[in-house]
Amino acid sequence: MTTEPKSPTARAVPAGPSLPLTERQAARRRRILRATEELASRGGFDAVQMREVAEAAGVALGTLYRYFPSKIHLLVATMQDQLERLHGTLRKRPPTDTDPAARVARTLMRAFRAMQREPHLADAMVRALTFADRSVSAEVDTVSRLTTAIILDAMGPAGPPTPEQLSAVRVIEHTWHSALITWLSGRASIAQVRIDIETVCRLIRLTTPQQA
Repeated sequence: MTTEPKSPTARAVPAGPSLPLTERQAARRRRILRATEELASRGGFDAVQMREVAEAAGVALGTLYRYFPSKIHLLVATMQDQLERLHGTLRKRPPTDTDPAARVARTLMRAFRAMQREPHLADAMVRALTFADRSVSAEVDTVSRLTTAIILDAMGPAGPPTPEQLSAVRVIEHTWHSALITWLSGRASIAQVRIDIETVCRLIRLTTPQQA
């Protein structure tokens, strides 16, 4: 496994809600993420090297480090970008099942199939999440919040989720992530992933208040 050190002098470009990116910075960030996606799609985790990403995105290496202090930051941000695009697609074409559990299972399988189409990219992003330390906690938290939002949207507009439902969502997230890892490592088939996802999504029925 090849890793690259963080830049010791880099100052991160602010991207929080109080200090949004300028239009030019946002465009540069998108180029960087697309370059990362292309490199990972071709060669997986080891193919994503900071110098190659900078060259492919047309930015200086120092500029890349200002946006992303390490390769792990970069790949977790790529997963965030993938989930944001997936969330937009799912909102335009939501599942139509009447059962909330079935809607969530179908949604997560759609997300899984998107990962399946680019297995090298999926492996790179999942490995980055696995290797992430505390310095990447903000980015990892964003990925988790996006996954939660996707699941809650699929559950449907039934008011604010209960604590029991949020607990079920966390278990569903963990199962989906574990299913990705076992599939990527060749220890689970697509059919087994579907069974696991459908099984864990039944928790939604158990935590949804019954109508009188």
